Amino acid sequence: MTKTAKTYGDALYELAEESGKAPAILEELETLEGILRENPAYVKLIGSGSLKKEERCGLLDEAFRGRVDSYLLNFLKILSERGHFGELSGILEEYRARHYEASGILEVKAVSAVPLSDAQRDKLTQKLREKTGKTILLREKVDPSVLGGLRLETAGKSMDGTVAGEIRRLGSILNELSV
Repeated sequence: MTKTAKTYGDALYELAEESGKAPAILEELETLEGILRENPAYVKLIGSGSLKKEERCGLLDEAFRGRVDSYLLNFLKILSERGHFGELSGILEEYRARHYEASGILEVKAVSAVPLSDAQRDKLTQKLREKTGKTILLREKVDPSVLGGLRLETAGKSMDGTVAGEIRRLGSILNELSV
């Protein structure tokens, strides 16, 4: 994430929090980012300096007025005016992190070779909640290359309990011994 994205994400979060709209704006931002990811030509057009400011703002009004909160629409216009419209993904990342921290939510990515059963998911979520004291938002990813076990990733940290991870660790030990 760039410094610009962090600055704008913080600013939008502060405004949304002050107005009591933080959760709603997060939801709208996530939806909006998905729409824009699927329409890179639109992002390029809105971020382009080839259109006048009024034209870019008009296009944003046409696409999003009445569909997103007015704070968010005005924020998008500011991004466009200042040439930072392409930073929206990073802005969303920072906004989400600030919102989750303030709300006591911990996002955890669980990577396993096969989908977790309901019982495994519930037990994992409960254990994590007990250890952290936070509400757990579990995102699951199936990756057959882990072979078995589970890798947890959160806030830049990773706990690797996968078979593939063990094989890598054993390989490193063997390489050190043979030197």
